[in-house]
Amino acid sequence: MTDVIDTLVGIAPGSKLDAIRANRSEARKHAQASFTSLFEPRDPGQVTADERHAIAAFVAGLHGEPRTDAFYAAKLPAGLSAAVAAEVAAAKTEGPYGRFPKGPLSAEDAPGPTWKVSDAGAKALGARLPAAFEHTHMLVFHPRDAAAPALQALLDAGWSTTDIVTISQLVAFLSYQIRVVSGLGTLASTL
Repeated sequence: MTDVIDTLVGIAPGSKLDAIRANRSEARKHAQASFTSLFEPRDPGQVTADERHAIAAFVAGLHGEPRTDAFYAAKLPAGLSAAVAAEVAAAKTEGPYGRFPKGPLSAEDAPGPTWKVSDAGAKALGARLPAAFEHTHMLVFHPRDAAAPALQALLDAGWSTTDIVTISQLVAFLSYQIRVVSGLGTLASTL
């Protein structure tokens, strides 16, 4: 596969933006390797390709990055794609929210809404994805509140500890990928 970030941004081989990315060849190589290991793993374990793409589309939708959202949503069956889009629309907010441990950073505490998958979404998403989406929403908008007790809902929904690591890696990678795509898109508009 060609470099997914290049694809998302529309970077043509030999272009000025391609040359700029070539100056950071290790970052480019490792970003693509991360994509490959998360979305085309040799051993996918118990997290299906549809679940991986649904989580990715949900993260991209929450961040409001349309190119990345469209890329992952296009890999989903139509019904699942529609369910993800509906939940994104209901889950969007600003942020980040959360509380720091008591100390100097407590001045930055920000209360904010928590979010739950709708009843219709729970039916459309199946047994495991609602818990993954709620966890993903917390990681995106309430990163300060991420703690061991929040993981129990994932375990209760049937995700293993290895699956939970995969979900968290997907959220972290997408947050990175979205920022790179957005930044390169802005840079492309100035070249």
